[in-house]
Amino acid sequence: MAKVSPGEFVNQVKTEASKIVWPTGRETVMTAVMVGIMTSLLGIFFFGIDTFFGAVVQWLLSFAAGRA
Repeated sequence: MAKVSPGEFVNQVKTEASKIVWPTGRETVMTAVMVGIMTSLLGIFFFGIDTFFGAVVQWLLSFAAGRA
């Protein structure tokens, strides 16, 4: 890796920072809404799966204890 003077480093950082394309406000809001929707759907899905498997385990435990 080549050594660069502090002034050259600052110039390179400024050049690279000028290439950044920031999202618009609308894009930010749409992304936030999509993240909220997807996390809600995944939360509901995993809650359902957990509930189902919890019921299966409870049934198996009661079956094994001879109370079925």
